[in-house]
Amino acid sequence: MRTAADLADVPAGLHDESTPLARAAEHSVLARHGARFGAPVPRPESTRVMVVANQKGGVGKTTSTVNVAAALAQLGLQVLVVDLDPQGNASTALNIEHRRGVASTYDLLVDGAAIEEVEQPCPDQERLWVVPATIDLAGAEIELVSVVAREGRLRKAIHAHPRVGHAAEVGDDRLDYVLVDCPPSLGLLTLNALVAGDEMLIPIQAEYYALEGLGQLLETVEMVKAHLNQQLQVSTILVTMYDGRTRLAAGVAEEVREHFGEQVLRTMIPRSVRVSEAPSYGQTVMTYDPGSPGALSYLEAAREIASQGAPR
Repeated sequence: MRTAADLADVPAGLHDESTPLARAAEHSVLARHGARFGAPVPRPESTRVMVVANQKGGVGKTTSTVNVAAALAQLGLQVLVVDLDPQGNASTALNIEHRRGVASTYDLLVDGAAIEEVEQPCPDQERLWVVPATIDLAGAEIELVSVVAREGRLRKAIHAHPRVGHAAEVGDDRLDYVLVDCPPSLGLLTLNALVAGDEMLIPIQAEYYALEGLGQLLETVEMVKAHLNQQLQVSTILVTMYDGRTRLAAGVAEEVREHFGEQVLRTMIPRSVRVSEAPSYGQTVMTYDPGSPGALSYLEAAREIASQGAPR
């Protein structure tokens, strides 16, 4: 189990490995200059489509989506974030315009627009693109009810993207990761994401009710696997809002590891004011305070995700 406080024992792939403070300072300088951070991580052979979902609110789902995406981009990978939450919080954190009328995931799902027509480059992070969500998306579930194959609309859109696919077909310009940020519910929008994805990343808060409702989510995953998407796997569990000073957090983390084993990342995300502040400035913590414990932890989590590869 690792948090930023343990970085003295973690080979972060930095040039200066003398002290955790020196590594944090170097990360801050590199991030603010838009430079690739640390040693390169392996590119996947084909685009990894990861769904970030947990119907329990307040577990750090959107926060984890945008910060893992930004961290992967800082590590030199090509990343696309699809904001599927009508609140548009991921779009806000990535400084992407998402007022009503802006081309968004609504156009993708309801009107069949192509992703390359609605994606926007993130202004604060190279190698990162975003499909924003607008308030129009709130009505999409109702509008999709009568549509044929409504649960497969997002999958069709993602796989039609010219930069999504295998290295042999798409080449070096391919997207390495597509991260889909789901709303905190198990409705038609989340179902679209589960059908579209090959993997799931589930953030779990290090609190007493962490596992509450997770059973329902996993039952839904099994139903989707049985009827709509056999490839879907829960590949990654990320413990968030971890407070090493409390026995409760350590107990919850241990229980999560007992349930999920190697699917749980060794790196845990500490409870951090800087992580919470960043979206109010239209930033991820990766650019807002690159040397903070939260940013360093998300960077290590992204490195783990990239290094472990896609599940087989």
